[in-house]
Amino acid sequence: MGRCPNCQAWNTFVETQLSPTDTTIVSSSLNPPAELSRIDDVNRGRFALPMEEFSRVLGGGVVSGSLALIGGDPGIGKSTLLLQAAAMVASAKEAVVYVSGEETPQQIKIRADRLGLKGNNLYLLAENDLKVILGQIIELSPRLVVIDSIQTVSLSEIEAAPGSITQIRECTLMLMRWAKQNSISVFIIGHVTKDGAIAGPKAMEHIVDAVLYLEGEPFSDLRLLRCVKNRFGSTNEVGIFEMKNNGLVEVADPSRLFLSQRHGPRVGSIIVPTIEGSRPLMAEIQALTNPTSFGLPRRTANGIDFGRLLLVTAVLSRRAGVRLSNQDIIVNVTGGLRVDEPSADLGIALAIASSYRDAEVEKGLIAVGEVSLSGELRPVSQIERRIGEAARLGFKRCLLPGAGGVCLHATFRDMETITVNSLKEALRIGLAKKAGQ
Repeated sequence: MGRCPNCQAWNTFVETQLSPTDTTIVSSSLNPPAELSRIDDVNRGRFALPMEEFSRVLGGGVVSGSLALIGGDPGIGKSTLLLQAAAMVASAKEAVVYVSGEETPQQIKIRADRLGLKGNNLYLLAENDLKVILGQIIELSPRLVVIDSIQTVSLSEIEAAPGSITQIRECTLMLMRWAKQNSISVFIIGHVTKDGAIAGPKAMEHIVDAVLYLEGEPFSDLRLLRCVKNRFGSTNEVGIFEMKNNGLVEVADPSRLFLSQRHGPRVGSIIVPTIEGSRPLMAEIQALTNPTSFGLPRRTANGIDFGRLLLVTAVLSRRAGVRLSNQDIIVNVTGGLRVDEPSADLGIALAIASSYRDAEVEKGLIAVGEVSLSGELRPVSQIERRIGEAARLGFKRCLLPGAGGVCLHATFRDMETITVNSLKEALRIGLAKKAGQ
């Protein structure tokens, strides 16, 4: 038919092939329903990575058949970290495949030589077609596969550019099904947007089993590996690394590292014992107050929740008599750490009051406790572990809430515990004298 009977235009008909919709219910499947008590758990186990910090963030190791996504700013060390982890797994005589859509094998070899990696049992593949990738590596039956990066691989049958949302979603879904069917663990690297979120947006994070972020300050060698989603473990764990000439090196004693630049008591500075997942960390909280030059005072929070800063500031002004209505307040957690738990409230309050009154915090004192809106202090969990870490690092006194009672292990008898019930009482005991006196 050359002419349309409706619009009378010529050669406007286009042939379209429609595939009939199949509404038949399939009665058989490769994975039929199974009773929970009879399911074989032979593939349930994890295999630990030689990097303990990496394994801790994943919940104790890599689960067979899991799909994990790691993101971070460009140049933060994502490829370096996974290349090191892949080489360590391969050194245990386990086949590992590192797939790169951004670099050639020769370029990866240059990086491996710089990191001092031998590369036995570590196979490099430079390819962008995902079906070709899976077809090449399935014969090796690897223990671990690394895809660097998911934005560079694509499926040829999808008419969309690599890196588009459609390609990313379909490629991630195929990798997820392939990993589960073959019980092969897969790590994929994801690019991030200008806001720091993994590009997608969020399409991959709903599919994968674990989402990790590699973070770090622009002018610092410290790198924090943080978990924001984990189907097989806690999301509160954090791994701490230091970037050196030979790659990322695990920090064995992070508390001591974060306190290494601290020399004695200072105005507006205090140490707070925090819990990151399964281990205690000592964080230094600094505060600075200054009379505002504008009509409205500014509040700046770096490393703590902005809402917690407003809460502590309001309680200090209303319940403890610290007039901060005309003061700019800046609070910072050193070392790039982020403290989100309410146990740091008392430390934040002491640091702000110390700066406002120009008075040092008592020497060797740490503080832990949650501040309520009434000005009372509430107890926090895992107090023995917090105090034990502080005692190991040489602290002698701990200011903590009196509510709930404290029962310390005999190992921590060298630590003097000072219990207080209100924020006003904590400021009276915790602050020593003005600087210079």
